[in-house]
Amino acid sequence: MEPDERTMARLKAGCICKGVKLIRLIEAIENGAATFDEVATIIGIGDGPCQGKRCRIKVEELLERHHSR
Repeated sequence: MEPDERTMARLKAGCICKGVKLIRLIEAIENGAATFDEVATIIGIGDGPCQGKRCRIKVEELLERHHSR
């Protein structure tokens, strides 16, 4: 991930329901989380009002991007 992208990830929402920034999702994946469920367990997302409908998409995109390197 480029430095500018990392800076922007500190500002962008990763999980709107839980108020979690995108950088936390990225860090969980960089630290070994390999599925949405693993990321959700580590960070505490996926059980808010939308039940993970919004953040799941972001996590899956990040996982795909991470694994395609």
